[in-house]
Amino acid sequence: MRRRYLMALVLVFVTCAASSETKIIPRPVSPASMDKNTRELFKQSMYWDAQFWDERAKLVRSPSFEQVGPKAGYHLVRESSWYALGLLLRDEAGDRQRAADILDAVLKQQYVTPGVRWYGTFRIAPEEPDPTGNPVMWRGYDPNWREFIGTTFAIILIEYPDRISPELSHRLYAAIDRAVEGEISEKRLLASYTNIALMYGFLWDFAAVHDHRADWKRQSAEWTESVYRLFKQYNAFAEYNSPTYCGVDLYGLATWRSYGSTKRIRTLGSEMEAALWRDLADFYQPNLRNISGPYDRAYGMDMESYLSLVGVWMRTALDAQSAPLPALTASTDHLPDLWFAPHIAILGTRIPPDALAKMKKFEGERLLHKQITGQRVATAWIGRDVIYGGEATGKTKDAGTTTQFHPATIQWRTPSGEIGWVRLVQSPMVDATAEEHGLTISTTGTIRLRIHAKDMAQAKIGADVWDLPGLRVAVRSDAKSFSLEKVEGGIDLVYSGITGMRLEIKTVR
Repeated sequence: MRRRYLMALVLVFVTCAASSETKIIPRPVSPASMDKNTRELFKQSMYWDAQFWDERAKLVRSPSFEQVGPKAGYHLVRESSWYALGLLLRDEAGDRQRAADILDAVLKQQYVTPGVRWYGTFRIAPEEPDPTGNPVMWRGYDPNWREFIGTTFAIILIEYPDRISPELSHRLYAAIDRAVEGEISEKRLLASYTNIALMYGFLWDFAAVHDHRADWKRQSAEWTESVYRLFKQYNAFAEYNSPTYCGVDLYGLATWRSYGSTKRIRTLGSEMEAALWRDLADFYQPNLRNISGPYDRAYGMDMESYLSLVGVWMRTALDAQSAPLPALTASTDHLPDLWFAPHIAILGTRIPPDALAKMKKFEGERLLHKQITGQRVATAWIGRDVIYGGEATGKTKDAGTTTQFHPATIQWRTPSGEIGWVRLVQSPMVDATAEEHGLTISTTGTIRLRIHAKDMAQAKIGADVWDLPGLRVAVRSDAKSFSLEKVEGGIDLVYSGITGMRLEIKTVR
C-alpha cells in the first residue's frame, strides 16, 4: 500500500513537471508597457505600415524603391502578416478587424496543393504568377515564407487567441501544418542555413505540441539539437556576421527561449542568443555606428544608410541618436525590415550587459579572430577611426557581383561626416585576413574592389595608392594590369592576373 502511494506521488510529480515545461504564458505587452526606445520603434513601424496600407487589397504595398519581380509597387504578403501582428498588439479601435482582414488575405496566398515542392509556402506578392513546370527555387517561389509567415501566425496564436475569431484561429493552425508538412516533404533545409533553421525549429516544435504529434515532437527536438551542435563546434553560426540575417537569427533564438516546449529548447535558445549578441558587440564600433565586415550575407555597407534588422533590434536598447539606423523616409533602403518591430517588442531584447556596454561606448582598439567552420576564419580590426575585416575561406568561396558575400571590407567616417567604404565585390576563390595595419588578400585571377566615399577624386586613386577623403591605402600586388570603372554609387578598381594583394590602411585628418 505504501509503495503504491509513493508511486502515485512520483507519477503526479512527473506529470506536473512535464506540464510546467510545456506551458507557454503569453506576454502582456502593450505600447504603454514598452520602454521608451521600444515604444518609439514600434510606433515608427506602425506609422510606415499605415503609409503603405491598401484598403482594397487588405495588404501593405511595397515601397516604390523595393522591387518584387519585374515591377515596383507590388503588395507584400510576408510584411502584411507582420502588420497584422502589430495591430493585434496595439489593439486600438478597428485594429482587430484590420488584422483579421490582413490574415484572411495572407492565408489566400498560401500554396495548398499537396505534392508540389512549394506546398505550404506563400506567394511573395499576390501579383506574381503561380509556379509551373520545374521552377527554380528563389525565382519561381520562395520556400522561406513558410517560416517567416508561419512563425508570425504562431505568435498570434500564442499571444492573442482572444483577439481573433475561432474560425480564423483554426485556419492559422492549418496553415502552419501545411508549412511544416511542405518543409518536411521538400527536404531542402540544412541546419547550416542558420536563420531559416532557427525559425523552423520553433515552428516545428509548436506544431508538434498543438497537434499532439509524437513523431514531430521527436524529430523537431532532433532538429534543434543538430542546429545547436553545429553552433557549438566553434560558438558560431555557419551563416556568419550579417547585419540583416543575424537579426533573423536573434528572432529565431528569441522564439526558442520564449516559446520552446521544453526547458532544454528554452535554455539552448538563451545560450546561443547571448553568444550571438556578444559576437555582434565585438564587431561593432559605436562611433561609426556599424558592424565591421567580413559579411557572409549583407545588403549594404553602411548601417546609417540602409535598414538592417540587427539595427532594428539595437534600436530597442539605444536611443535614436546612437542606434545604427538611417533617417527614415519612404525611400529608405530596406524600409520593410522596420515592420518586424512588433515581433521584437513582444519577445523582448536581451543583450548581455557586457555586450551592451560595447555598443554604447568604444572600449578600445582590438583585433578579432573568429573561427567559423573548420576551413573558414573571420578576422577584423576595430580601430578608433576605421574598421576592416577579412574572411579566410580555405579557398572554398568566391565573391561575385550578384552575391551577398563580402570577404574583404573597410569602413571609416569621411570628413563630410558620412561613412566611406571599400568592399571586394568580385574575385575567384579567396582568402582575406585582417591585421592591425591592413588587409591581405590571396586569390588567383582578377578581382574587383568597389569604393564609395563622398567627395573622392578619381585622379587620386591609382594602382599603388588610394588617397581617399579621410583614408589612405597603400597597395602592394603582383597584378598584371589595373583599371578604374565608374559605377553607380562609386568606383570599381579592377586588378587583373593577381595572386596576392596587401592593403596598408591608415586614416588621415
